[in-house]
Amino acid sequence: MTSEELKLNVEKALEEIRPFLQSDGGDISLLSIEDDKIVNVQLQGACVGCSVNQMTLKSGVEMTIKKHAPQIEQVINIEA
Repeated sequence: MTSEELKLNVEKALEEIRPFLQSDGGDISLLSIEDDKIVNVQLQGACVGCSVNQMTLKSGVEMTIKKHAPQIEQVINIEA
């Protein structure tokens, strides 16, 4: 898989999870993908400072991204 295909798969995963975040007044954006293994995202809106955002990131976002792009090892939220 090329880096471009990987990015498309990660974006697809974010599109899948975005409605759930938006229903709680939040959002997420892809910042970068390092070494085709680490995805840097930024939680936005109500997700910023939310006490469950780490759980959301691990169980929701990371799991969904790995489903679309299995080679991803980690998803990191970069605070604004």
